[in-house]
Amino acid sequence: MVALTWIEAALVIFLIFLIFAVLRTGIRIANQWQRAVILRLGKFNRVAGPGLFFKIPIIEKISEVVSLQVEVTEIKAEQTLTKDTVPINVKTVMFWRVVDPRAAVVEVADYENSLELAAQTALREAIGAHDFTELLTQRASVDTALKTAIEEKARAWGLEVQSIEIQDVKIPDDLQASMSREAQAEREQHARVILGESEIAIAQKFVEAAKVYEQNNIALQLRAMNIIYETTKERGSTILLPTGLLDALSGLTSVLGREAKT
Repeated sequence: MVALTWIEAALVIFLIFLIFAVLRTGIRIANQWQRAVILRLGKFNRVAGPGLFFKIPIIEKISEVVSLQVEVTEIKAEQTLTKDTVPINVKTVMFWRVVDPRAAVVEVADYENSLELAAQTALREAIGAHDFTELLTQRASVDTALKTAIEEKARAWGLEVQSIEIQDVKIPDDLQASMSREAQAEREQHARVILGESEIAIAQKFVEAAKVYEQNNIALQLRAMNIIYETTKERGSTILLPTGLLDALSGLTSVLGREAKT
């Protein structure tokens, strides 16, 4: 065997160390929810992961590691006019995820920011296409329309919009106070209508009762006695009655006594 000089031995050790360092830089690990988009000499080559994978040093590089988990993004539209020209502030939440890592990295520069801007534009268009009352009472249909408007762009970028939900709708304070006064006036008007209808029903009952009392004087006197009793049973007060009414009540008592004896 030919003995190596110390220079040759050092060179061999250096080469081994260099090969080990190069190989080490090529070994990568991706988590279960991650995918690595790998470019070879600047061109898309493959999507690697999850788990252990290897990239050729220098020739290949990881362009981006993409998460496949569901993301939640808050979308806001401030001072946006509805179809009936009501300025409102709307806050929504959008649930989305990456389904095609290659398209998400290659087809669009910043897929997350691009999706957010597209969703904000779609939200403003949806607000302008609906009345203020519709936004409050038909949120489910508005959510569906928003999801449909965003899905077309998101699909081209390798994204999936699972749902978008209107979380809050606010109007300016002065307009809110005006609408509150209007609603209160409508409630008072409705209450007065109900009160008037009740008065009519009560008056009709009084007319019917008057016809009964007109035909039966004893019933009228009994009603008068009942009213006096109901008035004095709790308060214990003294009531002054006209002499004519007392005579009528006395006569009624006599009649009832005779009828009871018979």
